Amino acid sequence: MMKQPQPRAVVVGGSIAGVSCAHALALAGWDVIVLEKSRRPPTGSPTGAGVGIDPLTQRIIGSWLQKPGSLHNISLPLTVHQNQAISDGKISKILTRDERFNHIAVHWADLHGLLYNSIPQQVLFLWGHLLHSFSVSNNKKSVKVKAKVLHSGETIEVNGDLLVAADGCLSSVRQSFLPDLKLRYSGYCAWRGVFDYSGIEDSGNMKWIRATYPGLGNCLCFDLAPGTHNALFEIPNKRINWLWYINQPEPKLKGTSVTMKVREDMIRKMQQEAEKVWPPAFVEIIKLTEEPFINVIYDADPLDQIFRDNVVLVGDAAHPTTPHCARSTNMSILDAEVLGRCLGRYPGNLRCSLREYQAIRSPVTSAQVLKSRRVGMIKQGLKVPGCDKLFDPCRASSEEREELEPKTVPFTSDVPLQGKGAVSSL
Repeated sequence: MMKQPQPRAVVVGGSIAGVSCAHALALAGWDVIVLEKSRRPPTGSPTGAGVGIDPLTQRIIGSWLQKPGSLHNISLPLTVHQNQAISDGKISKILTRDERFNHIAVHWADLHGLLYNSIPQQVLFLWGHLLHSFSVSNNKKSVKVKAKVLHSGETIEVNGDLLVAADGCLSSVRQSFLPDLKLRYSGYCAWRGVFDYSGIEDSGNMKWIRATYPGLGNCLCFDLAPGTHNALFEIPNKRINWLWYINQPEPKLKGTSVTMKVREDMIRKMQQEAEKVWPPAFVEIIKLTEEPFINVIYDADPLDQIFRDNVVLVGDAAHPTTPHCARSTNMSILDAEVLGRCLGRYPGNLRCSLREYQAIRSPVTSAQVLKSRRVGMIKQGLKVPGCDKLFDPCRASSEEREELEPKTVPFTSDVPLQGKGAVSSL
């Protein structure tokens, strides 16, 4: 008997979602090619982002790694989730505190490096390859992808059975068959940065910062003032990840990134405004941070369909979301795991696999996108559907405080990973 050839998936995008798909689909018996426009893997630069990884996602990552414990070598425990009200630049009271948060904190680039360096040998990862176009065959059995090789300018052609769009919230693949879909500007942007305090661990500034935020080593801290909020938590190698959300008109972006480089005068003005709102210790973190930048915050209304023919969306391409419930990276990794399981469950029946993937993931991601949107609107003091008044953290009711708790995020403890409502046994 002749051995059947492995089906091939072409993954567009080599970020966390794309690398996760490489793991999950290779384990499902697929040949995988990843096309990524960046010319080289990311490095642990001082810019970038810290991310929180939930318990289920930790177990999924561990199942992909030859050394499951290696995830914890690049992470810190993030076991407490806390919201506190700020009045006149001082902490006035704790609004919510959950000591069973049970996440871990990692730097985005460290997590990407861990996943990339452990992808199965049969995965072909092509850096510096920009998607040019794709087409689906008339019989819906294959897809042809063209990519520009950035270092040479030539165009290559890759054929596969499945195209996986893991190319982010501004997905060009999604735009090709949903051209009218527009991202929704949230009404605010985030100043963000990573403060590296190595070498000054025992300084007066650090003692002061830790006295103001005593749980920083294992706590996801939110400061809420009227009409604005911030977030900060520690990540490995003596770094503190922070964000400050500011209501403002939508800025004009250049290119395909939702981040903006900033000038020195913009940074100075931001620091001056921070002094009017935040505890001095948080202002000091901002001032000591090299290369802060602006992230424009978008999401999108949930999609009715996240696949068409043999093209499927994963990660932010499928469900752009705001960052308030620590879901974006977790959702991307869960998407990959579920897609791999569905493809393995129905070998040779791609349409059935994609239908089940959509049936499992769409209800979860849709609910979490809308919850994250609502939490952001509440914390920023924006008009929230169903609420008669704007949120004031210093006068928050018990009902309002409850909406901020992580346990109210849908599907936090009952995330289906396979069909017919089955719950993960990982």
